[in-house]
Amino acid sequence: MAGLPEYADVEAAATRLEGVAHRTPVATSREFNARSGCEAYFKCENLQRMGAFKFRGAYNALSRLDPAARKRGVVAFSSGNHAQAVALAGQLLSIPATIVMPADAPAVKVAATRGYGAEVVLYDRERGEDREGVARRITEERNATLIPPFDHADVVAGQGTATKELIEDVGALDYLVVPCGGAGLLSGSAIAAVHLSPGIRVIGTEPEAGDDAARSLRTRTLQRVENPQTLADGARTSSLGKITFPLVLQHVNDIVTVSDAEIVEAMRFLWERMKLVVEPTGALAAAAVLLRKIDTRDARVGILLSGGNVDLKAAAALFA
Repeated sequence: MAGLPEYADVEAAATRLEGVAHRTPVATSREFNARSGCEAYFKCENLQRMGAFKFRGAYNALSRLDPAARKRGVVAFSSGNHAQAVALAGQLLSIPATIVMPADAPAVKVAATRGYGAEVVLYDRERGEDREGVARRITEERNATLIPPFDHADVVAGQGTATKELIEDVGALDYLVVPCGGAGLLSGSAIAAVHLSPGIRVIGTEPEAGDDAARSLRTRTLQRVENPQTLADGARTSSLGKITFPLVLQHVNDIVTVSDAEIVEAMRFLWERMKLVVEPTGALAAAAVLLRKIDTRDARVGILLSGGNVDLKAAAALFA
């Protein structure tokens, strides 16, 4: 795939993922609609294999490796969901996987990554260790292939398949609201959305503490944030990437932020009222719509619930 991914790449990814990834259900809630003032359709990627949308991009990227590269294996760095996704995709495709994870990643995510057969290498981000540096060193030592969590054309194309399915299932939308960390899901979703639902407005959602994408879109200059302290561990990325930033500039209309307290409020609604186990990062978009950070009154709104890999003890503490 040369240059930035396009809709044809999302279509090709969908073909590779057919029968491998789950075609996740779309949920609705009359109570949510009443509180938010819109007609909301939730794409439940918390019910995807390994519990998050990340499986789509990881499997798409690994499935495109040639036999020699598959034998040498892959390396990834991730706070959790991309780690599990690469581990599971590697297991399914018989590709050895090594994952660099922060020592303070949720224990459930570390355990699941190892459970899928990957080797886990821990690093200490509080001491300033560079996960990308660690991953690149291992990649060079083993002559492996590095699969980054978002800034990779095949990863972005794979993530876009979730929105392709959503619009195929529910029809044209006025808004699509998507959680944003490094913007792999946001940029892939935007590619699919603008192709399948012309005139749609695509909105990203970030935690307040990690607002680099919102500032980047506003200034049209790449902005950074270092180790933001937020419950949304999947959105602790330092900046958008060389692939995702231009796609965001091209296709995304706005990026809004929500506080950790607002994330918890949305999680509580999703868990209690809709019976959907969603992690903090996965609830970002729902929080933005529920708390009316965007004017979606009387609109048809797609909301990506990006993942459900949450430590139950941690969640109980949040709700308490």
